[in-house]
Amino acid sequence: MTTFWIFIAIVVLVSLALIWIPHFRQKKLLEAGESGVRQQTNLELFNERLASLEKDFNENLLDQQEFEAMKKELEISLLQDIKQGQDESLNVEGKRKSILWPSLMSVAVIVVAGFMYQRLGAYQEMQHPTAAVDPSNPHAGMSPEQLQMLWVQKFEQQTQAEPDNSQAWYSLGQAYTQAGQFDQAIAAFDKVIALVGEHAELLGPKATALYYKAGQKMIPIVQQLIDRALELDPHDPSTLLLIGMDAFYTADYQKAIDAWQKILESDRNDLDRSAIINAIDSAKMRLQATNGTMPNDSTHAKFKKDGAAATATANTVTINLSVSPELADKVNTNDIIFVFARPTEGPSVPVAATKISAKTLPVTVVLDDSTNMGGSVKLSDSKNVEVIAVLSKHGNLKPQAGDLQGKLASVDVGAAADLVLDNEVQ
Repeated sequence: MTTFWIFIAIVVLVSLALIWIPHFRQKKLLEAGESGVRQQTNLELFNERLASLEKDFNENLLDQQEFEAMKKELEISLLQDIKQGQDESLNVEGKRKSILWPSLMSVAVIVVAGFMYQRLGAYQEMQHPTAAVDPSNPHAGMSPEQLQMLWVQKFEQQTQAEPDNSQAWYSLGQAYTQAGQFDQAIAAFDKVIALVGEHAELLGPKATALYYKAGQKMIPIVQQLIDRALELDPHDPSTLLLIGMDAFYTADYQKAIDAWQKILESDRNDLDRSAIINAIDSAKMRLQATNGTMPNDSTHAKFKKDGAAATATANTVTINLSVSPELADKVNTNDIIFVFARPTEGPSVPVAATKISAKTLPVTVVLDDSTNMGGSVKLSDSKNVEVIAVLSKHGNLKPQAGDLQGKLASVDVGAAADLVLDNEVQ
């Protein structure tokens, strides 16, 4: 595109040069040519006439008085001719040197170039870059809603062309669900069931469409479909995903964890296991912040809401976390608290960290090797650590304006300490 613009600029500059160079050249000729020739001619005529008068005077054809009178008349005539020539030169120059004509031509060149580019060039693509089509990605620039409708249209056309294609109907049902067209999705799944029979992997998606149609409520028909699907396949991913999702939304985090964990226990290869693991970790964190214990693992009990110090061991750091009375009114139950420790000696990188809900305050937090950040350095390798707590209003570990912060410069590993959130980040 840059090369194209350079080419256009060169063409326009050449065109303007062809208009303006002759104009200035003509001006120079008028100034140095026409006026000079006229003056030279007038001087030559004056000299000839003066020579003729002097000859007549020398031959006594004219007396002194007549000679002086005619010479004076000749000089006056020369002055008049010179003045007349200057006036005519100015008139001609004014006509020929007027900038109106080359200015109009320049404007015309620019307007025509712009018009032709708008009509034939890529003006529209530059005005609307998202409309440009990338051959390698024809869907570039589309919004998620547009992409969803594109898939809906694609599968609608396919089912119309192949009304007995069960896979096409299933894909259409999924596309309808993604697009929020739940009645159409339910009808599509019913069509698949009519074609291939009742299977768990069809009942689960249908139950999901009904669940969303009901405003994410576990109405009786949805529960009936879930029960029937689990009878056919206790590890059906679509059904277990729905169970876990509903449990998560209703804050039954242990049920969500159990449902999603069952998916991982299956030997299916068509799963996004990393996404399921992330969902489980999120549910564990919510459960941890809600009731103060890790799910189904007493060895990970890290929080005690009564504020009493947990028993410190040789490889742990126990922090009794609270907020100062002056800042207590700035704590919201939706806020998140990040607590992390880093060695006072050596690399200043976190060796342990955890995240809790602000509604658990005051709370006791235990940092150990199980809360390691994934690096090679562990908490148990350190003798002393700096402990920092950040109550985040924005969900970010890095403190921002309005967040609350507390810090302990040094805590012995194996010891317990009190940490107060007593500083508001400005």
